[in-house]
Amino acid sequence: MPADEIEFECEELMDKAVNFLRQELRTIRTGRASPGLVEHLKVPVESYGSTMDLRELASISVPEGNLLLIKPYDPSVLKDIERAIQASELGITPMSDGKVIRLPVPPLSGERRQKLLAQVRKLGENQKVAIRNTRRDANRQIDTEEKAKTMSEDDAEKTKESIQTLTTKYEGQIDSLVTAKAKEIEEV
Repeated sequence: MPADEIEFECEELMDKAVNFLRQELRTIRTGRASPGLVEHLKVPVESYGSTMDLRELASISVPEGNLLLIKPYDPSVLKDIERAIQASELGITPMSDGKVIRLPVPPLSGERRQKLLAQVRKLGENQKVAIRNTRRDANRQIDTEEKAKTMSEDDAEKTKESIQTLTTKYEGQIDSLVTAKAKEIEEV
């Protein structure tokens, strides 16, 4: 496999790791209402016979800074949505009036903030490990190509250096995402 292909594949996988972290961080509650908290919540809908994302079943809005308003497109799925929210790890009790569901987002306690910070840091570290594993796999691929004499020693060194540069770049992105989310959680 040519050096640029190895590099491209490596960068693609590292980018996926950063995007995965970005999506995961959106689901972590910060004391502020955000549609990202619930839009990917899986809702088993008995009448449809399948499980769907909440955003496919209802419109989600933020009328106030600490309130989410969920209005189902089909009123018959209101109870299913309510059950899914109660079963989730959000820790928010839904209030329903038969047409819409209100989710009041309570402020975070100090203890809960610390748990969320630890969770955010762990998510970030897991994605850094994924990036380092990608680097390791790419370096192994380069070594294999070098031993097979399909890549020169100089090309192998240059490619390894550029993969290390990519690793540093993507680890930096992860650090900045984690720092931004931590700052958001610590805001009172």
